[in-house]
Amino acid sequence: MKDIFITGLGNVSPQKTFDNSQFLDEVVSFTTNQLRCQDPNYKEFVPADLLRRMSRIIRFGVAAGKICLADAGCQMPDAIITGTGLGCLEDTEKFLSNMIRSNEEFLTPTAFIQSTHNTVSAQIALLLKCHNYNFTYVHRGLSFESALLDSIMQLDSGAVDTVLAGAMDEMTQNTFQIQQRLGHFKQKPIDNLHLLEDQSRGSIAGEGSSFFMLSSKPGTKTYARISGLDFFFKPAPCEIESRLLQFLKNNGKSIETIDLVLFGLNGDYGFDNIFHNLMEHMFPKTPSAYYKHLCGEYFTSSAFGLWLAAKILYHQTVPEVVLFKNASSGKFRNILFYNHFRNIEHSFILVTQT
Repeated sequence: MKDIFITGLGNVSPQKTFDNSQFLDEVVSFTTNQLRCQDPNYKEFVPADLLRRMSRIIRFGVAAGKICLADAGCQMPDAIITGTGLGCLEDTEKFLSNMIRSNEEFLTPTAFIQSTHNTVSAQIALLLKCHNYNFTYVHRGLSFESALLDSIMQLDSGAVDTVLAGAMDEMTQNTFQIQQRLGHFKQKPIDNLHLLEDQSRGSIAGEGSSFFMLSSKPGTKTYARISGLDFFFKPAPCEIESRLLQFLKNNGKSIETIDLVLFGLNGDYGFDNIFHNLMEHMFPKTPSAYYKHLCGEYFTSSAFGLWLAAKILYHQTVPEVVLFKNASSGKFRNILFYNHFRNIEHSFILVTQT
């Protein structure tokens, strides 16, 4: 694949990441098992009359998209491509609850209209009056990676020059309780900044929206390049290492050329062992970092990870709050980002300096 340049970022998360002039300067600590987004001033991005009819995911998804556009200095992208694991849960729950309470009569259509998975990308297009290619992927833990792959294919083919690519997911109380009963999330509140110290089952629930302006050419401000992408489904334990070696070889890299490995550690000891094993066998001396203690676990949390990797390359520093081991004072040129969702969907992204 050709190098794809990240020329703009937008991120609304449980941390104050919506301000692109900062890079985790003020980290927010929570004692909880469910992280919720820090809200920017939405009136800066959405007209007030539209804002009052939007659910939380639409608000922070649209805001992240418009922050990204402003950061890139782009008024009209050639395509809008997004990914989401569960879509607009709050509106879906609201519509179904109203349907039950009203015995399927006298239903207002707003919640139903805004409950579809492509609502956020559609709202961004409506606000921009953008009639270009618009697609949303709903592929569980590979939703963002699927959107990213489509973006790369569109840019590689020459069909478009710029793509607004992103992902979003929200966590409602009903969904949290269901997944908590299944053991996906911690039973008791913990300090999110000490997530990896807690050896109990499950992670902390999260939510957020991250957007990227992707271009086939570098812009006036370019954060990083996406030089490689690979994802796979339910691999055997021995397959992960061989797949990684092949991935690096295909992209002209080796283990020795990786300056930082960014892992999707989430505090669930049953699944974090996969990362630890890879670290010990292949990257024992390579600096490593992690991120899910800042944003929580959700289907498209890998978008937050890519945002972090791009920021690290742009600022040439690893904030102490995300450093896992082997601090480095050297130059960061190549970052390997590896994430998996409950050992089902796995992905590698190679992010390099421009």
